[in-house]
Amino acid sequence: MTDILTKQDGAILRVTLNRPERGNAVSDDMVAELTGIIAAADKTSSLVVLRGAGADFCIGRAMMGAAPKSDPDAYERRSFSDVVFNCYGAMRDAKIPIVAVVQGRALGFGCAIAAACDITLASDAAVFQVPEMAHNILPTMVMSSFVDRVPRKAISYLVYSQAEFSPERALSFGIVSDVVPAAKLDAAVETLCAAILKAPKPAIYGVKEYVKTAPDMAIYGAVEFARNLHATVNSAGEMRKKH
Repeated sequence: MTDILTKQDGAILRVTLNRPERGNAVSDDMVAELTGIIAAADKTSSLVVLRGAGADFCIGRAMMGAAPKSDPDAYERRSFSDVVFNCYGAMRDAKIPIVAVVQGRALGFGCAIAAACDITLASDAAVFQVPEMAHNILPTMVMSSFVDRVPRKAISYLVYSQAEFSPERALSFGIVSDVVPAAKLDAAVETLCAAILKAPKPAIYGVKEYVKTAPDMAIYGAVEFARNLHATVNSAGEMRKKH
């Protein structure tokens, strides 16, 4: 079985975590493969749609809670964790938007990548959780995906409580963009994709670039960045074509 499926659908790259028998829990090899797919996506596509096969989105990392095979020192442990940090980084740094589609459970790493994607549509039957503390794991990897999405009090609550929470709560925390009835989730995804792809590619790039950078800037700098990006992108030939 192929762990990650990819399908080129016009300008959309459809990526599916494909281990439904284990809730799409990911191995490190799968995380590294996903990172490479995301990093290269703009070469063929204007948009990525990421989802899980079967009933769940992703229930976390396949080895979570397992006893380590060795006792690595700090530097070795850093490199062990880099595969996950690199995945979150690829999602932030991608030139094109990444849309997550969450049905069923999104736990641990699954909850983190749902947050890290640019837009996340969740079924009203979805379930979110950060259970790492229950496995004696300091969840700073997940927390790093939340840091520019989720308010600090919500981060603390989600991590310390280890509670399952609803898609509506995930929406209030900033992990999810919208909650859709399960029966209408696929239609909502296609409507969103069609809306994004109506825009010229420079505009698709420009929105991602601004949202990635401007919220961390002082207000004056963010306005000046908007002014310059507006002039640069709107001068592109593709922006002046009639649609």
